[in-house]
Amino acid sequence: MSAEAGSAAALGITSRDVEEIHYYLAQSPRQLPSRLLYDVLGSSLFDAICLLPWYRITRAEMRLLVTQGAAIGRRTSATEIVELGCGNGQKLEALMRAVRPTRPDVHLIDVSREALDRTTQVLRAAGAMRITAVQATYEDGLMQLPAAPRHGRRLILFLGSNIGNFDPPAASAFMHLTRRALRRRDWLLLGVDLVKPERDLTLAYDDPLRVTAAFNKNLLLRLNTEAGANFDLDGFGHEVRWNRHASRIEMHLVSRRRHDVVVPGPNGPLAFTLEQGESIWTESSYKYEPDGVRALVESDGLELRSQWIDDDARFLLALFEAVT
Repeated sequence: MSAEAGSAAALGITSRDVEEIHYYLAQSPRQLPSRLLYDVLGSSLFDAICLLPWYRITRAEMRLLVTQGAAIGRRTSATEIVELGCGNGQKLEALMRAVRPTRPDVHLIDVSREALDRTTQVLRAAGAMRITAVQATYEDGLMQLPAAPRHGRRLILFLGSNIGNFDPPAASAFMHLTRRALRRRDWLLLGVDLVKPERDLTLAYDDPLRVTAAFNKNLLLRLNTEAGANFDLDGFGHEVRWNRHASRIEMHLVSRRRHDVVVPGPNGPLAFTLEQGESIWTESSYKYEPDGVRALVESDGLELRSQWIDDDARFLLALFEAVT
C-alpha cells in the first residue's frame, strides 16, 4: 500500500485490464495488479487504514511537510508544482500553506476524477491560483506534461511511499521517466517508507481491526462485480509476509479450500484451480534505507540536497535537484 494511491479510485475495469488480469493470474505464483485495489470502496477502506494507529506513513509525512515546508519552498523557489497521485489533497495543501505568499501553478495527475476534483477544491480554498488536473496514470501524466513550466522552476512531488509499489527495475525506470520531466535546476520531492522492525511492518499491513483484510479482499469483490469472476470471498484469507531478502511487504489472498475460478474475458474465459493454501499475490510494498533511496534517484542526474527523517515512524522525505 502507498499513502496516496489508496485515496484515488481507479478507473473501471476495461478489456485491457482483463487481459492483464488473465496474464497475472496465469503466472506462478498467481498475482493481480495492485492498482486494481483502489476502486471507490477500496479507496475508502484505504482512507480508513491511514487513520489506524498501526499505519503511520501518512501522519509521519504530514508532520515533515508541515515542519519543513517553508524550507522546501525557499530552497526550490518553485513556480510550478506537479503532484503524482494527489489523493485527498491534504499534503499538497500543507505544502502550499507553508510556501505562502508564493502561489505556484499546480499540475495534478491522478487516475481518479473524484480525487482530482476534491484536491482542486481544497487547493482553491487554500488560495492556489492556476490548477491543471489530468486524469491519467503516473506514466501517462508525466508524458503529457509540457516540456517546461510557463516560467521558473518545476517541483515534482511523489509522496506517500508510492515508489514502494514498484519493484527495483520498475522503480528505476519510473525515476528515469520522472527525470525526463525535469530540466536543470528543477526539483523532485520524494516520500519513502524506511525499513523498520518486522512487527511494526506486519501490523501496518495486517491490523487487528481487519480493515486491511477487507481492503485486500475487496479486490476479489471488484473482479466479481466488474469482470464477472466467481471468487468466493469466504474462501480466502488475508495474509501478510515480510520478505527480508527483497526488503518488501507482500499482501496475499490465500485460498482456504480447493477453488475453481473462472474469469471471463474478451478473448474467452480464464479457468484455473486454486488448491488449499495457494495464494494470489496482490501487492508489494518495498521498504528502503536512506542510502538506497539516494542511489536509486541519483543514478538519473539528480542530486540529494536535503533529507528529513521522522524517527518515530521511520519515514524519509528527500529533496533532489536536477543538475544536468
